[in-house]
Amino acid sequence: MQRKTISAALAFCAMTLAACNQKEAAPVTDATVRLPAVAGNPGAAYFTLHGDEKDGRLISISSPQAGRTEMHDVKMEGGMMTMTPIDNGLAIPKGATIKFETGGRHAMLFDMKPGLKAGDKVTLTFTYSDGHKVSVDATGEAPGGGHGH
Repeated sequence: MQRKTISAALAFCAMTLAACNQKEAAPVTDATVRLPAVAGNPGAAYFTLHGDEKDGRLISISSPQAGRTEMHDVKMEGGMMTMTPIDNGLAIPKGATIKFETGGRHAMLFDMKPGLKAGDKVTLTFTYSDGHKVSVDATGEAPGGGHGH
């Protein structure tokens, strides 16, 4: 009887550990912030979001180095590129990979603290509809610098 209990406990621990490890997979990777060329102009954040084992919704991004942050989507309409705010959050389907990249979906960082330079860390905090938050340190890039995506 004791052997069965130990086996069951080990199996439970292994499943729990696997679930914990899966949950610990980085929900945000490749984070960079293109710093503004002119003080007072906004910066732009680029990163990759990774969905976990259930559907989720990103409702906001914030940074202590910015006064306010907005998510934007870029679409082609009638031969013109238009940028529209993502106001009611962004669905992140289970297991999905969603890129925020140059020329596409991105986050704008307004009222950035002066003095930030290439190589500095810019903290981005991602808030999800279920209340959990994820903070990552993005690398500051020079204005016009190559974002490698």
